[in-house]
Amino acid sequence: MTPARSLLRGPVQYLKGVGPRRSERFAQLGVHTGRDLLYHLPYRYEDATTVDAIAGLQVGQDATVIGRVISKGVIPTRQRLRVFRAVIRDDSGHIELAWPGRPWLDRMIDKGDLLLAAGPVRFYHGRQLQPREHTVLARRSDDAAASDDAAASDDGAASDERPAAGRVFPVYGATKGLTHRQVRAVVRLNLSRLLAELGDDDPIPRAWLAELSLPPLAEALHTLHRPPAVDRVTPSQRRLAFEELFFLQLLHARARARLRHESEGIAFDAPPTLTQALPRALPFELTRAQRRVWADIEADMRRPTPMNRLLQGDVGSGKTVVAALAMLKAIEGGRQAAIMAPTELLAEQHQRTFVDMLGPLGVEPVLLTGSVTGKGRQDALERIADGRARFVVGTHALIQDAVEFASPGLVVIDEQHRFGVEQRRRLRESGQASDALVMSATPIPRSLALVLYGDLDLSVIDELPPGRRTIRTAVRGPGSREAAFDFVGDQMAAGRQAYVVYPLVEESETLEARAATVMFERLQTRFADFNVRLLHGRFSSAEKDEAMRSFLAGETQLLVATTVIEVGIDVPNATVMLVEDAERFGLAQLHQLRGRVGRGAEQSYCIVFHAAAEPSERLRAFEKTSDGFKLAEDDLRIRGQGDLFGKEQHGTPLLRFAQLDRDHDLLEDARRRARAIVADDPGLTKPAHRALRHALDARYAQREALYHVG
Repeated sequence: MTPARSLLRGPVQYLKGVGPRRSERFAQLGVHTGRDLLYHLPYRYEDATTVDAIAGLQVGQDATVIGRVISKGVIPTRQRLRVFRAVIRDDSGHIELAWPGRPWLDRMIDKGDLLLAAGPVRFYHGRQLQPREHTVLARRSDDAAASDDAAASDDGAASDERPAAGRVFPVYGATKGLTHRQVRAVVRLNLSRLLAELGDDDPIPRAWLAELSLPPLAEALHTLHRPPAVDRVTPSQRRLAFEELFFLQLLHARARARLRHESEGIAFDAPPTLTQALPRALPFELTRAQRRVWADIEADMRRPTPMNRLLQGDVGSGKTVVAALAMLKAIEGGRQAAIMAPTELLAEQHQRTFVDMLGPLGVEPVLLTGSVTGKGRQDALERIADGRARFVVGTHALIQDAVEFASPGLVVIDEQHRFGVEQRRRLRESGQASDALVMSATPIPRSLALVLYGDLDLSVIDELPPGRRTIRTAVRGPGSREAAFDFVGDQMAAGRQAYVVYPLVEESETLEARAATVMFERLQTRFADFNVRLLHGRFSSAEKDEAMRSFLAGETQLLVATTVIEVGIDVPNATVMLVEDAERFGLAQLHQLRGRVGRGAEQSYCIVFHAAAEPSERLRAFEKTSDGFKLAEDDLRIRGQGDLFGKEQHGTPLLRFAQLDRDHDLLEDARRRARAIVADDPGLTKPAHRALRHALDARYAQREALYHVG
């Protein structure tokens, strides 16, 4: 007897209402199997449980209505504005809907469609509703197999011909040739059978769900696809969020355990001669945060297991000094230490800093970048290979095949997100660093750090050195632009330097924003007495390097740039950062740009312009605080995590269900449980953990293979 085909594991084309042609469109949504369809969740819901009767609508009311389209058309106005209008009717009466400036809706809404619309009711030749949002709930033209007008489904659901009021309509992600209504119909036709096959297959123990007040998996999926009320959605969303966060933290915990137990580490326990001498030689006292973080790192390096730690600190918080202490700790232990920077200019800046800092201790930093050639390069390679170079500064050139360390002990990676996965993998597999310290000057919220870097121990320098001047920040409208440029001119006349940053390289027909290339020509004319240079991402590496060196040397007074300078070098004489069209930048970007000034003794200024009538909430937050970690929290709250995450380097979204501004409590709980399990059973071989191991292998194998990279 032939076994029944698995709907969960089988191709989506064999589900009711799909077929070969439609399965190709589902594939564009990442839906290849029945299980994928179960996890293709609605991204929002139209709540028709509280629908207003059209006959009772009052002018000034904010209403939600459902009705059939009985007429429609596009009407021009005297101001040449084309307005799409549709008249809908329910059992009580009819009303006109109007969408000014959106004539294309005439192609998307048809006579006979069942329409949900929400918005204010106004008086315009009678009552009129201007939809703030709308959804076509059903079309008469949809085919019977996958339309919301199907007579019934195998799970006993009634058709959408029944009154739509009193229901919650899920809205799914769709693609060309596959509408959200068709996706909804396919889910409705197959949901019961998919959930029946899923049964009690739930990787999360029931006891945990009870402790967290979360529903079982099948119940959560059913509620998310067919919610009886909108307020029932949140617990089910949190159920999937917890599962996602837990397995992510389980992957992190296993990566940590594998690194600690499968790699032979170095116990750096030699007398602390250099690490005690450096603080005494510095012209300033370490902050409490620096001392606390250094204690974490020193304790890590004393252990006979590899250190894998993330050092976070705001611009100017003193991460470089802490990195120097860690590298000296490795040198005390008879090993070599290296620091890798993402650009040659930054590596050279580190080199100058360390020469000044470590000269009194008799430690000579050796520089190795792509620009070090000929005899200088050969000498550096020989000194690294025979161990005479104890303190090495460089770029990714340090992990090229020609570079061999005699006794590697520690590598510091500055701005690790600028090194690709492959580069970090080579570094780890080369054995060139048993201990690793990753530095980031981009403050990120703790919740985000635990998701992105959960396999690293986290240390945060959360205070700035005393006496450091606050950069005066001003958010201004277009009317203040001339005065701001007059101020820039005054600063340059006083011997200072300035940046002006634009969001675009060249003007765009689709974006209303100033462009660096166009404004550069105008600023050259305006500031004819000064040297004005242009710098943007389309320049070659050599051109970028030359422009930055000219600015660093003081030969250029005004640098007109894009965000290519976001992570740059210290120019102590630069006192003004002016940012145009600031709404087009994220808070983290703006904060990094602000950090390009304020590096010297003079008072520095950051002026950002908004194009709207009033500054946005993000810009108001930027003006109020210079605390990068507070701004990062605000950014997560205001924008959500999508803009912060982007994509992982192998192209898969990091989180599909969890929202860190909402689910931080679940993240902490997931982290605690995952670490406890791995500490007790690293291989997940105990009977109580077999279901977790099975789910990990089945769902997360690809991601687990990449997590050891860092």
